[in-house]
Amino acid sequence: MGSSFTLTLANIFMWKWQKELVRRQDITGEFYGRYIDDIFMTWNRSENDLKNLLNDANTWHPNIKLEYKISKSLPFLDVILTNNNGMLSTSVYHKPAAEPYVVPFISDHPRHTFVNVIQTSLTRALR
Repeated sequence: MGSSFTLTLANIFMWKWQKELVRRQDITGEFYGRYIDDIFMTWNRSENDLKNLLNDANTWHPNIKLEYKISKSLPFLDVILTNNNGMLSTSVYHKPAAEPYVVPFISDHPRHTFVNVIQTSLTRALR
């Protein structure tokens, strides 16, 4: 992403951009979450109202354009979130393009990397 300061500047910019969206979500008691360039939010009003809000948000800055997906079940980071009759449930999500946790032992990675890969894989499997 460039220099180490780039992420901080991007977060400051997005904080300013998303203030109105977060304010609207807070007023209605909805959930809003963002990680870098991924946003997840809940919505209990009409789908048309949501589309109007997102289309309006697309006009707030010329360099920010939202692509959205509206569904009862969506992946967000490594979690799949599902609306089961008003109850939000979660489960582990594995991206189809993600590589498995395999590091060839002939690679030049430090030895502790191999232990970490195995430990992380076992931890995720137990969840």
